[in-house]
Amino acid sequence: VIDQLFDRVLPSGPTEVDYVAQVANWLPSGLPSVLPATVEPNLGKLAVSGHSRGGKSAFALALGYAETPLVDGVTISAIVGVDPVAGRSKNRRTDPRILTYEPHSFNLSVPVSVIGTGLGNKGKSLLTPPCAPDEVNHVEFYRESRAPASHFVASDYGHMDMLNDWFLGMMCRSGRGPRGPMRRAVGGIVVAFLKAYLEGRRDDYVAILENPLAAPVKLSPVDNIVPYATLAGGGLNLAAA
Repeated sequence: VIDQLFDRVLPSGPTEVDYVAQVANWLPSGLPSVLPATVEPNLGKLAVSGHSRGGKSAFALALGYAETPLVDGVTISAIVGVDPVAGRSKNRRTDPRILTYEPHSFNLSVPVSVIGTGLGNKGKSLLTPPCAPDEVNHVEFYRESRAPASHFVASDYGHMDMLNDWFLGMMCRSGRGPRGPMRRAVGGIVVAFLKAYLEGRRDDYVAILENPLAAPVKLSPVDNIVPYATLAGGGLNLAAA
């Protein structure tokens, strides 16, 4: 029943990836019309992100799985996956099947941040499967990412716990704490990551990596792979070699 509902309510995986490409291609002509006249978008610094299967779609677009090619002037410069999921299990992955189960196999040259949950791989009850099962969740997405990449796991929260309070997430296991701190943690990581890699302002990102206890929720584990990592000028050097 769950699989039937999943297929009927949502578009297929390849169609969803193509929708993302179409939205990205709209940006050069469409985005300026909805921005203030004094604001000029820089589409050379475009980040794509998503939650759950949307996180997988973000990776799929960057990996070139969309049938619609990106137009000139649209360049993906960073990827954020928020508890990305690639299917029900390793043998029941959704199309396009982007996971290879080989370390650092994603053919990407842009920074990646993967934010996972500690309870996403656990079912809400004995009768409900986990919403972010092992082998198709954030762990494998990070494992297949190339440097520079980071991985943050909100160990006490579930797959839907970064959403609004009114969204119950009835099929997914949730943490016992309030969702507000989880939303602040996810938002803070995303903003700090983008500031570090798209604007060169790395202080906040380094602070989270070096002192995850300062986050509003428990982050464990926290990992970061870069072409090289040195402590210089009071912080981790995030530049590519």
